[in-house]
Amino acid sequence: KEGHYIMVKGSIQQEELTILNIYAPNTGAPRFIKQVLSDLQRDLESHTLIMGDFNTPLSTLDRSTRQKVNKDTQELNSALHQADLKTSTELSTPNQQNIHFFSAPHHTYSKIDHILGSKALLSKCKRTEIITNYLSDHSAIKLELRIKNPLK
Repeated sequence: KEGHYIMVKGSIQQEELTILNIYAPNTGAPRFIKQVLSDLQRDLESHTLIMGDFNTPLSTLDRSTRQKVNKDTQELNSALHQADLKTSTELSTPNQQNIHFFSAPHHTYSKIDHILGSKALLSKCKRTEIITNYLSDHSAIKLELRIKNPLK
């Protein structure tokens, strides 16, 4: 109800990786995310991926209705910019379908699920893909990273 997160730290093929998964509440999502990032600031490094259901579009392009971004979301975007965090779609193919959520009652599409990381980390992104889920109103986001020494 009030949102939650989980952080996992480890390594893949001797490369450190931290994954922070956030589920933001339906109301007050930008403030919740900003608070989580503030609380965990010392744990977030250049090899951190932040992902999950943010329950908020980050830009006007993230909504089928092209609504303006509210003040709380503007402040969240400012905090993300100051932390030099980019979205995976900022570095992906521009014509890729990036809508992840459909609201049947409102007949609108929006992108409220996000993957964020440093430009250096996301430059290792091999590809991103939206995986349609017919059993949910959310689609999954798949991110493939290039690793130095892939297993045979």
